[in-house]
Amino acid sequence: MRTRPDVVTRLNLKLSSVDLDEGGYLTDPANWSPEFAEHIAAQEGISLRDEHWDVIRFMRVYLDEHGIAADARFVLKYLAAQHNTDKIGANQALFDLFPYGYVKQACKMAGMKQPRAWSTG
Repeated sequence: MRTRPDVVTRLNLKLSSVDLDEGGYLTDPANWSPEFAEHIAAQEGISLRDEHWDVIRFMRVYLDEHGIAADARFVLKYLAAQHNTDKIGANQALFDLFPYGYVKQACKMAGMKQPRAWSTG
């Protein structure tokens, strides 16, 4: 548990401005845009392909439908179905897309708030 509030910074994109917490995550997922995802991907050295956008769209829809960020297990189930593979294959697909981790890259690009109880790796 954190003992002090986050320091919020403003990120000015070409089409909008968003507030970020100290970890670079959106403070309000409603402010997400594809432009934001592209910005974070560029910072992470990732060129977003259709497969990335599929995962990001799944995560956004899950957030809209459930009001919370999708746990990695739901994304893995989605990837297993998309790739007609098992949990191990889905896990490999996830890390092929987001090599530094679900929370650090996928959640950030999809505009989720930084998960407080999860590892950031």
